[in-house]
Amino acid sequence: MSIEDAIQQREFHSEHHKALLNIMFTHNHLIGKINELLKGFDVTRQQFNVLRIIRGQQPDAAGINLIKERMIDKMSDASRIVERLRLKDLVSRTASQTDKRAAQIRLTAKGEELLREMDSPITDFGNKLLALTEAEAKTLNSILDKIHSI
Repeated sequence: MSIEDAIQQREFHSEHHKALLNIMFTHNHLIGKINELLKGFDVTRQQFNVLRIIRGQQPDAAGINLIKERMIDKMSDASRIVERLRLKDLVSRTASQTDKRAAQIRLTAKGEELLREMDSPITDFGNKLLALTEAEAKTLNSILDKIHSI
């Protein structure tokens, strides 16, 4: 579906304005789809992001600062998200041996199992981008990287 059809607008101030609206519309579209997918696993996008960051650190633990640095949504409160995951028994939080103010965050067996269950549906969702050719995906990534540097 074209952006014109999606927002029922035929004219734009410029192609750049149209591109901006298209990016915003696409972002919201993808967020909605991802939220819908994650709802079935009883986790939010931010919680899923934190779980994946922690899994990526294994066998080492992850600290709150590392999680904050790597989060996609930089406005999220990593400490609060970790606490919610701990209450769901998806992560454990222990004091660091070297710095008692720092926490060592690790996945629990339940957290590891949940991520394993999510791997296939998340991969299937990502594979929908396979409608793009490899060259198109590379071009899209290059354009998006250029926009990130604004």
